[in-house]
Amino acid sequence: MFRRQFLLGSSSLAIGAGLPGCSFSVEADKGWMIDGLSFLPDDLGDVRESGLNGYIADISDIEEIKQLDGTINYKRTYSACMKSIREAREVIQKHPDIFRLALTGKDLQRARENDQCAVFFQIQGADCVEENLGQVNEFYNLGLRVLQLTHHYGNDYAGGTMDVVERGLSKRGAELIERLNDLKMLIDLSHSSPQSAMDTLALSQFPVVQTHGAARALVDNARCSPDEVIRGIGDSGGAFGVFMMSFWLTREEKPLPEHFVDHIRHIINIAGVDTAAIANDYPLRGQKNLLKLNNNNTEGVKQYLDWWSDLRKNGIRGFDIMPTHVVIPEFNHIDRMSRIHDHLTASGFARYDVDKIMGGNWKRILENTVI
Repeated sequence: MFRRQFLLGSSSLAIGAGLPGCSFSVEADKGWMIDGLSFLPDDLGDVRESGLNGYIADISDIEEIKQLDGTINYKRTYSACMKSIREAREVIQKHPDIFRLALTGKDLQRARENDQCAVFFQIQGADCVEENLGQVNEFYNLGLRVLQLTHHYGNDYAGGTMDVVERGLSKRGAELIERLNDLKMLIDLSHSSPQSAMDTLALSQFPVVQTHGAARALVDNARCSPDEVIRGIGDSGGAFGVFMMSFWLTREEKPLPEHFVDHIRHIINIAGVDTAAIANDYPLRGQKNLLKLNNNNTEGVKQYLDWWSDLRKNGIRGFDIMPTHVVIPEFNHIDRMSRIHDHLTASGFARYDVDKIMGGNWKRILENTVI
């Protein structure tokens, strides 16, 4: 009963405008502002300035792993992520005037009532579960509520978007899905291969999300999701957050807000307005290097070209076309959410639909899944 029918039936309760006068709402008439993925900022003032009522925060860390061939890989190991989640908890606990560690979806409303921003801890990759599924419980007990199955490349549980040969969930991966369902943790398909995504959607008894991504129908790249995955996420009662990485939003020379809006429209056309949501995948203030460069995409994209070329050599889908930009300048800004709201409104979206896209859909899912 927790799939699409149940969740959409309760949406009218979840999307309400909330309490007036809360400083974490950009404006009282703009409803909920919830981001699908960002990070804990260095400057905590960014939280209040961003206007967010809540967000999913990647609190993971990486460790250098030497491969058999002598090369270095970077993985979100158990050790690195245990350290990082404890450090993140400490930041949250030291600043109750700013944050509330969200352990259930109901903490969104509690945070708003107490002039806080609700933060749901997330780790980008199940690599952190190394030895046994009991380690999932350890992370859960420290506050983890969202787990992404892979990050770019596959692991013991699932195939990733950048794998040379696509594969789906393993037997161990199916056991992980069951454990996450048991704990009422939200499953994140970002960076998963399409087959892993479809396998997960078939197994999960609860809504499944993609916290940050884009539509492959608009930009044909391995990192972007095909329509069957987007539709499956919607059918599960989940949400798909469109992110800020402009080289996966358009191949036009100049990235514009309209290109972001095109992906939102596509998600709605394929899976319905209750599936469309907002993500970042950069810090709250924006992509740091581009901000230093005054959003000069021609200079800023240079930091990605070596990585892009390596994937091109490996024949990964869509990397044969080199990127020319990194951000949509208008959205690489601390006031991003308010600007997106205004662009959606100017693009002809109904106010009720804008409220869903800007945060209502994330709120509904978190309140009915993370329980």
